[in-house]
Amino acid sequence: MISSRPLRTLAWSVMLGMGLLAAGVPARADAPSAVVAATDGKVLRATLDNGLRVVIVRETLSPMVTTQITYLAGGYQTPDGFPGTAHALEHMMFRDSQGMTGSQLNEMTGKMGADNNAFTTNDATQYYFVAPSNYLDILLHIESTRMEGALLTQKDWDRERGAIEQEVSRDISDPSFLAFQKAERVLYAGTGYAEDPLGTRPSFDKTTSEHLQSFYKDWYAPNNALLVIVGDVDPQQTLTKVRQLFGAIPKRTLPASVPVQLQAVKSQTIAATTPQGTGSVQFLYRMPGMMDKDNAAAQVLLDVLNNARSSLSGLAVQGKVLSADAQLQPFSRGGIGMIEVGFPKGGDATKAQADLEGVIADLLKNGAPADLVEASKRSEIAQAEFNKNSAVTLASAWSQAIAWMGLSSPEEAEEQIRNVTVDDVDRVAREYLKPDARVTVVLTSDNNGQRPPDSAGFGGSESFAGNDKLNAPLPSWAAEKLSKLEMPRWTLAPVQMTLNNGIHLIVQPENISKTVTVLGHIDNNPKLHEPAGQEGAARLLDTLFDYGSTTLDRDAFHKALDDISANENGGTDFGVAALSNQFDRAMQLLADNELHPALPQQGFTVQQDTLARSLAGEMQSPQYKMRKALMAGLLPAGDPDLRLATPDTIHALTLQNLKDYYAKTYRPDLTTIVVVGDIAPDVAKATVERYFGAWKAEGPKPDVISKPVAVNPAGYTVVENSYASQDQVLMGQMLDLNMHNPDRYALQLGNNVLGGNGFASRLMTDIRVKHGYAYGAGSGIRFDRSRSIFFVQYGSDPDKVGPVDGLVRQNLIDMQNTPIKEDELTNARQYEIRSIPVGVASINNIARSLLTWAWHDEPLDQPMVAAKHYLALTPAQVQAAFKKYLKPGNLTQVVQGPAPTKH
Repeated sequence: MISSRPLRTLAWSVMLGMGLLAAGVPARADAPSAVVAATDGKVLRATLDNGLRVVIVRETLSPMVTTQITYLAGGYQTPDGFPGTAHALEHMMFRDSQGMTGSQLNEMTGKMGADNNAFTTNDATQYYFVAPSNYLDILLHIESTRMEGALLTQKDWDRERGAIEQEVSRDISDPSFLAFQKAERVLYAGTGYAEDPLGTRPSFDKTTSEHLQSFYKDWYAPNNALLVIVGDVDPQQTLTKVRQLFGAIPKRTLPASVPVQLQAVKSQTIAATTPQGTGSVQFLYRMPGMMDKDNAAAQVLLDVLNNARSSLSGLAVQGKVLSADAQLQPFSRGGIGMIEVGFPKGGDATKAQADLEGVIADLLKNGAPADLVEASKRSEIAQAEFNKNSAVTLASAWSQAIAWMGLSSPEEAEEQIRNVTVDDVDRVAREYLKPDARVTVVLTSDNNGQRPPDSAGFGGSESFAGNDKLNAPLPSWAAEKLSKLEMPRWTLAPVQMTLNNGIHLIVQPENISKTVTVLGHIDNNPKLHEPAGQEGAARLLDTLFDYGSTTLDRDAFHKALDDISANENGGTDFGVAALSNQFDRAMQLLADNELHPALPQQGFTVQQDTLARSLAGEMQSPQYKMRKALMAGLLPAGDPDLRLATPDTIHALTLQNLKDYYAKTYRPDLTTIVVVGDIAPDVAKATVERYFGAWKAEGPKPDVISKPVAVNPAGYTVVENSYASQDQVLMGQMLDLNMHNPDRYALQLGNNVLGGNGFASRLMTDIRVKHGYAYGAGSGIRFDRSRSIFFVQYGSDPDKVGPVDGLVRQNLIDMQNTPIKEDELTNARQYEIRSIPVGVASINNIARSLLTWAWHDEPLDQPMVAAKHYLALTPAQVQAAFKKYLKPGNLTQVVQGPAPTKH
């Protein structure tokens, strides 16, 4: 499950993705009200007699549905001394309930082809599902069962405590998280916001099932919850079902809400070191809450600071700092704003801080630029239209507006943004960005760190008896509906065409919103294309597309994008997203940037120095060393894919080198463009031809596919991370097949059984559910055109690495030596086939999927092709594929963190 992590996003319209909300409102009970329906028949709202608020929205992009149930109880509501109680309860809601075991929940999730998870924040906890819409009835049964029937036994808590402590162990291994926790305690001392909802090992050691049951009975009531349902559903029929399943759950008297009593903040500095390759200076301020009248102005203020044309962004553009950013961690009755700049390893933190102070001082003295305020408002309002491009983002918009912001609808939140004035933004800046009321965090890059205190020995036990196996008989309300497997309805019908210059154009019209999303890819391989000694040329070139075009310099280019509220990026992966009435101008700007990049000498000099300094620190970081060690274990010495940029190769580059690389690799006959949204194919084609049609290719196409390699030998590497209390572990093996080999489908189906289907997989059941050795464990396969990789990943304490390794290897051997059970094969088939609608359930996913299939030379209904293979495969064929391609004795392993106790 997902816990609260610091500094989620910038503004409300960006925070609507799954699992990104980070605030809440005081618990309250709404009086029953009449059903309210939208005039277009798409939105239905009601409050049941027991106080449960319900919002149902019909959205027909894909035959799928998302449910989001939010309980207005989070870290703020937890008892003194038990800051992780809400988070612990979130975990336990995936264990046994009356009439539904945790194993049944996991199996139903897999059989539906669904994704589910939860997150705990300072003020609320949300549980969500994304599934094919014909299983809505099952989703509602699950949530109604959990609302009233969670068992919360001591036996289950003893099991889950190991996993949640592994999650804590992971998070406290991050010095930036620890620094943020300290800042929370300073900014919100004496309030429920002072302690992060993640929890601590001491608090979990004290927690018992009685504590969890008490919190559950106090707060998990229908009159303290909001249920949002968005997808391809009939609103009235859905409301009838909600009444049947939730209506009899009694309302309860809720505990009194404790008011937030803020204390004066005394400015202070928190200094720490970090294993990251770069350092940072962060200014953290107390900000207005999401229910505050100044919330919208605060969001626009942070937007202004983050604008590409702002003085904050200018620090990075001018090379004074490596990076610049502004973020907001919002609570319902408060929040934390963070404005930060990055500096290189060994760099001058004092100078970086002075540069940042200069930006804030100028803002407080001269105010926010009026044109940036208006650009930020337009962008927020446009984002409300983009939120319609996914049932998940649309549901999150409703959840946030009602539960987190205390409003009636997303439109009301949008109206708040419309009403913000420049004076509002300036007033909020002067009130909240006070230098004498901030916490300054200085994180300095240093390889020598200290593990967090009390971090040893998190979680784990030898074994537990009990029914932890999958394939237990399902509840009657799910068994029949999940017993019959049918091919899903495929909703995509893209129009393909090849332009005269070789561009492969794909258009998928969708009218779910008044927006158009364009994604493009130029097939390329820097490992093959960069001349010897010029490693890093492609990476450096990518940074220069931010500088505009030969006709519009950087400021003019970004202003042009701001004028139409479009998001654009150039490079070998390029694209633009805009309102449909601005499609022509958006494509003009995209083509101008992609085909005529400015590539200014001054920008080159700044970005060359920035990249070289960043890379110098990055190469010493544990994450970099881990990736490098894994690839060295997988590939033979001298392989082109082992070529890596260094500060020396970056400094050796000239601007002419980058221009030569651009001329060689940026070609229309290697380019695929996908257009999805409110646009007709003929209009899209005419527009693309207008702006990209004159682009011509010269000379032969460069080779873009690396040569196949043999299966790697076994290997083992430990990458020390002196900050980490937990080990990150990667195990991998090259596979002797490519993505066009039909054996991939047997491997994919088998991997679903092994470790690719979350809690419904063998690895998760064995490693987490049964033993509590790790917070999560899974396996995956990356199929490519010439090289494919099998991998396993998990995180656990050093003394658990040996036992987990043993379980991983034993499960692999079992897959090879014994055919998987028919019911396991059925589960895997059901997940892979039924999840197809979920995979193309948003405009962005549709565009990315079509683009990926196209440039990999796969059919544009690839999931349906795969489904036919899955239906025909037998357990013996899956076993044969694992026996042929998987070599447990050849796994190369990289461990980042403390040296494992046993290997």
